[in-house]
Amino acid sequence: MFTTLLIANRGEIACRVAASAHRLGLRTVAVYSDADAGSRHVATCDSAVHIGGSEPRASYLRGEAILEAARQTGAQAIHPGYGFLSENEGFAQACADAGIVFVGPPAGAIAAMGSKSAAKTLMDKAGVPLVPGYHGDNQDPGFLQSQADAMGYPVLIKASAGGGGKGMRIVESGPAFAEALASCKREAASSFGDDKVLIERYLQKPRHIEIQVFADTHGNCVYLFERDCSVQRRHQKVIEEAPAPGMTPERRRAMGEAAVAAARAVGYVGAGTVEFIVEPDGRFYFMEMNTRLQVEHPVTEMITGHDLVEWQLRVAAGEALPLAQEQLAITGHAIEARIYAENPDKGFLPSIGTLTTLNFPPHAAFQNGDIRVDGGVRAGDTITPFYDPMIAKLIVRGADRDQARARMVQALGEIQAVGVQTNIAFLRRLMLDPAFAAADLDTGLIERQHDSLFPPAAPAPDSTLALAVAALLARQGLAQSAVRQNTVHVDPWAQADGWRINGRYRQVFGLLEQDELRELHISRAGERWTYTRNGQALPFEWKTETLAARQYRVHVRLGNADASATVVLQQENVHVFAHGGVQELQVHDAVAHAQDDTSGHQGGLTAPMPGKIIAISVRAGDKVKSGDALLVMEAMKMEHTIHAPADGTVEELFFAVGDQVGDGAELIAIAS
Repeated sequence: MFTTLLIANRGEIACRVAASAHRLGLRTVAVYSDADAGSRHVATCDSAVHIGGSEPRASYLRGEAILEAARQTGAQAIHPGYGFLSENEGFAQACADAGIVFVGPPAGAIAAMGSKSAAKTLMDKAGVPLVPGYHGDNQDPGFLQSQADAMGYPVLIKASAGGGGKGMRIVESGPAFAEALASCKREAASSFGDDKVLIERYLQKPRHIEIQVFADTHGNCVYLFERDCSVQRRHQKVIEEAPAPGMTPERRRAMGEAAVAAARAVGYVGAGTVEFIVEPDGRFYFMEMNTRLQVEHPVTEMITGHDLVEWQLRVAAGEALPLAQEQLAITGHAIEARIYAENPDKGFLPSIGTLTTLNFPPHAAFQNGDIRVDGGVRAGDTITPFYDPMIAKLIVRGADRDQARARMVQALGEIQAVGVQTNIAFLRRLMLDPAFAAADLDTGLIERQHDSLFPPAAPAPDSTLALAVAALLARQGLAQSAVRQNTVHVDPWAQADGWRINGRYRQVFGLLEQDELRELHISRAGERWTYTRNGQALPFEWKTETLAARQYRVHVRLGNADASATVVLQQENVHVFAHGGVQELQVHDAVAHAQDDTSGHQGGLTAPMPGKIIAISVRAGDKVKSGDALLVMEAMKMEHTIHAPADGTVEELFFAVGDQVGDGAELIAIAS
């Protein structure tokens, strides 16, 4: 076994690899970009080396800089994590040439499976069933469209060198093909440095099931069963679970043996995943092989009881696999939810900002627990536009699927995140959705269940508003409604308890909820407090406990009803965490907003986040219709198309292709 491991990645996976390496007694080295100088993975490792700027191409994609960091620190092995250089055969070969162990398959295996089209050709020769499509080298747009036309719509365009949903588009009709192809190629070139694509028939209501394989240098190869990754948004996985619901032992064996055959066909070594698309009748087709560890590997660890990263390190050191196929077994059921900084209500648009508060379930454990959190950020860290917006992965285990799902619902309700938009509430609704609960799974589940997963926002009840007000009073110094009984004389003017010489105190709070103003009157007469809204007055009592800066545990009694919550105050924003969800409110200062321009700015389109302009499809003077594509931004490794909100004429373009723009920057002026 080597003694020093360099981790050529960032975030959650870098922390995950460091934890397993430390358990094996290895010294770990982190690499970091300008944006990650104070990140968690840097603090987790024993030492760290700066390798460049914030953009991935200036840091984490610089293979030579990473190799130089390994030489400087005496690292004998490099773990690539997932993403970045993990499936780059050139980097794997460069490690071998430098005498440094690459914790992954040999360069030849990466090359064989790295191209989706070449891999499908290889699988076809091996007799593995394939989805009908074109996987050849001819990339002429007209030729590709002719192949799609002959195949019949809908079709799926996929980046040949891609993964993670990037460089992938569903095309419903011929007229939409050219624009989708151009967008795919741009995204593929940006993410993978290769714009080659393949075309496949798009299957209706398919499931996405993948098999975890592991091979060593001694000729052994096993499969550690399957994971169901069908629940996706924007072709990216949201929920993963193991084992796959409804999987029969016969089909599991057939898919597992096919995956092992695929791995053996390329001389595979280490951890890999063979992905299949499965039709409702059980027929399965090879999609691709990911020649690396997958984001969702923890659910496999939970049901098998084995640390896959430790297996990776041992195999890379030349050891044989610790177990044979007949020694592997499934125990229980595990579910993983990916927690992202994004807004599900706005098309899962990534959210950028500083996580001022981030609290996970207190009983979560990395090992030997039923609830586990794998995370790469902490409270105080910033979600930047340079990398994937994942905050953490929440993994739970149960004796069966129903118990695992119930534990996931509970655990999601215990997470508190403030500072960016998150998908936590959406994930909880997904766990409770009847289709998901019944394991009626396919890759279109989120779209199919849209109405139940994206319900209209319900107005906050008075109990929630009262909890918010109690926290605001606590911030003012009124930690409780009960009058303090002091035996020592205290100057009443020095106490923040609402005391007035005439016995009466009154304060008005304005709370904005979804742009609706809720006006609340809090008053004290003698020792009695009253909460009044819309003319209805109720007796009001509260008690607060300070948990941390701007965080309170609040208990209120409003009339005869009790309520409790954790409330986080962030400047004018109030976050009430109760009943497994969060209600976001904003303090409205009537004086401060008296001079606001209520007319608004008409006719402008603004950037939804910081990013780069990569394509513009209109010019000044062009007439546009509502829904027309105007320009394309790239942020967080994904493309985001800006559409015309209404019919009009383009008056002015404020940026050009290649420009970086800030959040909220005006992009285009349109006259109606």
